[in-house]
Amino acid sequence: MEKKKFALVLAGCGVYDGAEIHEATLSMLAIMRQGGEYQCFAPDIKQHHVINHINGEEMNEERNVLLESARIARGDIKPLSEFDGKQFDALVFPGGFGAAKNLSTVAFDGAEATVNPEVEQAVKQMVTLKKPIGALCIAPAFIAKILGQVNVTIGQDEGTAQAIEAMGATHVETTHGDVVVDEENLVFTTPCYMLDATILDIDDGASNLIDAMTSWMDN
Repeated sequence: MEKKKFALVLAGCGVYDGAEIHEATLSMLAIMRQGGEYQCFAPDIKQHHVINHINGEEMNEERNVLLESARIARGDIKPLSEFDGKQFDALVFPGGFGAAKNLSTVAFDGAEATVNPEVEQAVKQMVTLKKPIGALCIAPAFIAKILGQVNVTIGQDEGTAQAIEAMGATHVETTHGDVVVDEENLVFTTPCYMLDATILDIDDGASNLIDAMTSWMDN
């Protein structure tokens, strides 16, 4: 059987200003455990800001989302501008604040957020092609902004859930390892670090998400 090809979109490197590293890495592992393969992408844009991950304070420097994401991808990464949905079976967005600061402005603007045009184009391509989209942690919020009427989860955070509902989407309350599937748009979401979590919980969430996406593709 031909390997399923996943496109994994990263938002930098590190929970507070980029992609959440555990969610990204464990998604890669889950894809390969399911017999699939992945290609990493990231937009070639300036990071919103740089955070010191020890004290949480903003640092006086600039970084590039694609270059930072390449740290997680071990250098094997492409600009998101090169993404072609016809070449892939599925699209996955790990979370981390980068998803809400670099890929979108959800962290600052809530329901009024804007989404990076390349991210929006990638999501809409997959919806048009009727191919599955996975989103972990906070990433479902910008999926809601792009698609409007879609069922997603970010776990139990009331403020974020309200913003998602204000975007026209439906939020489903969940706990660790749960996956919400919107069958019309083929959107698969799981809460991960939006809940108080350990790395074992993240493994459950990423594995269950990729398993659900793969099962849909196999049917």
